[in-house]
Amino acid sequence: MSTDNSSSTDSSSLDEMTNQSTSLASLDAQAILAQIQGSEGTGIADDVMESPLDGEFDGLLADCEEAAQSLYSIRDFIRFCVTQLRNYEVVVAQGTNDVFAEAAAIVLHTLSLDWSADEQILDCRLTPSEKGEVLALLQSRIVYRKPLSYLVNLAYFCDLPFYVDERVLIPRSPIAELIRQQFYPYFETNGVAQPLGADSTPDLPSFYLHGLENKQLYQPERILDLCTGSACIAIALASRFRDALVDAADIDTSALEVAAVNVEHHGMEHQLNLIESDLFDKIPAENQYELIVTNPPYVDAAAMAELPPEFIHEPEHALAAGQDGLDLVHKILNEAADYLSPEGLLVCEVGDSDWALRQAYPEIQFNWLSFARGGNGVFAIDRDELVANRHLFAAQVAQLET
Repeated sequence: MSTDNSSSTDSSSLDEMTNQSTSLASLDAQAILAQIQGSEGTGIADDVMESPLDGEFDGLLADCEEAAQSLYSIRDFIRFCVTQLRNYEVVVAQGTNDVFAEAAAIVLHTLSLDWSADEQILDCRLTPSEKGEVLALLQSRIVYRKPLSYLVNLAYFCDLPFYVDERVLIPRSPIAELIRQQFYPYFETNGVAQPLGADSTPDLPSFYLHGLENKQLYQPERILDLCTGSACIAIALASRFRDALVDAADIDTSALEVAAVNVEHHGMEHQLNLIESDLFDKIPAENQYELIVTNPPYVDAAAMAELPPEFIHEPEHALAAGQDGLDLVHKILNEAADYLSPEGLLVCEVGDSDWALRQAYPEIQFNWLSFARGGNGVFAIDRDELVANRHLFAAQVAQLET
């Protein structure tokens, strides 16, 4: 799974969505400040002070205490966080792309700054309390191996901020690139599109060619995001196709609760409709979509058994999809044609299960897309090809049901 970790200056506007949650990081901050500053009476219970930070992580505590006394600037603390994340082999793949981005997010989020803040601020100094809060969040990230986005209830996708918690996957998908470019050149574009070509300039925009067929169709009027989770893809689609009606479906009512928070935060209630549905089961038959986008569960059994600790915090049902990772994909391929307009397009992410998909359908030449910023395992297929190969898809679904 690939990550789109674009940030936005709108992170502070998510405060109201997160202030109802008890923050592990904030509790640790007080405990760590007590250790660093020698203060007493912090009001932290003994069981918090006797956390897993003891023993195995004594070296981390000592390093953090030294950092609080010896380091001063944002740049210093980002560098320190990079070192510690590497020392403890923290896996970074959920919301940020590498340890540098993760370290910057830890520091900048704590300071209520944009995750991609201007380099000019990096030499600004932290106050003692800010140091404690940064180090608390870093320790929580390392000790509990909990993804940063869950610790701070915030993730970015397509330049937009989203509330996330452990009811939903943390947003990450190369499909973000397609959304930015309004699925050029399958659909025509307007001024909202963000060309990603290497030589693109404001005066001479240049689109990256992901491999979509060049049809230049009118922009879609109806779009479906299947397996929507936090609704990050659906909201990003609505933000780029402002005249389209977007349906976002998921079987999980808990995920839809998170999605509803994000829909309301982005003011999309008039444009985006949330639907509780097991794939297409409750999608109205008369709905004919020009575009269906889906990032379903696609992790195979072998990969599930070897997931790093960070991924254990994510909902298992949003990751696992049978022995070869294709249980849901077979069903989507079999039914999607019924919900697409005559020239409608299905875009589906299967990640590392792309090999299994090729093996399941050797007769089909899937249109595998490429990406400017990295990513794989996303294919596009139009309604005509779905109809032409439906007998193959139906056979795979029949095997699942036996």
